[in-house]
Amino acid sequence: MKKSLVLALTILIATISYGQSTTDQVRLALNAGSAKELIKYFNEVTELKIDDSGANYSKIQAESVLREFFQQNQVENFEYIHKGSSPEGLKYNIGMYNAKSNTFRVVILLKEVKGQYVVDTMNFNRE
Repeated sequence: MKKSLVLALTILIATISYGQSTTDQVRLALNAGSAKELIKYFNEVTELKIDDSGANYSKIQAESVLREFFQQNQVENFEYIHKGSSPEGLKYNIGMYNAKSNTFRVVILLKEVKGQYVVDTMNFNRE
């Protein structure tokens, strides 16, 4: 049952994803609690921190860290509370990741690589 739900959500994300921005795709992946979908929008090496503990990870390493995080903190919902950009062209998003037992403030920094915005930094901080 759980695998069927995850598969259905993944298909839904893929179907909805056509033509949406990286910011929208990241929000959908976080709402689905899908590490596999989320890392599609990561830079080749991304800084990932959870409660100030983390490092720069490849996509494969980040997927493993995020999968464990999502298993321990099953998502109820994720919403952006602020979006902005810098004069240098970086975009940033701040959101709230509400899990069953915890709430995390999520700071996401995106930069343009080869004409597309990718997640360069993602920090989860427990509220």
